Amino acid sequence: MGFRSFLHRITAPKFERFVSSSQPLKMVFVVNHELKMGKGKVAAQVGHAAVQATLKSGELRPELLDAWLSTGQKKICVKAEDANHIESIEREANQHQILTSKVYDAGHTQIPSGSLTVLALGPDEEEKLDNLTGKLKLL
Repeated sequence: MGFRSFLHRITAPKFERFVSSSQPLKMVFVVNHELKMGKGKVAAQVGHAAVQATLKSGELRPELLDAWLSTGQKKICVKAEDANHIESIEREANQHQILTSKVYDAGHTQIPSGSLTVLALGPDEEEKLDNLTGKLKLL
């Protein structure tokens, strides 16, 4: 799906496509704490993850995206120990059919090229995401 099509999809009237979720929805960003990124770097990487996750959700699960967009777009950031920890969270998310998006750094600034910086989960039901990430510390 092209960017213009995606923008049209999320801005067009949603009466026929809107699906109300009885559960609160959110998106979770799991940040690789081992990389010791600065605050600005973390913000940029989480921004990349948010865009990727939103676009992916618009393509694969538009009903969840519509519900999430219409309920305040809740987002949280949590810390993962390292890239291996992030990969294990992603495997578990895939088993529960939760959308995932990974961000790898280009290596232009603070960290080596190809480093796994952030895993975005969702948007999805808060309870499902809390089962995966509820024990992780907030960023």
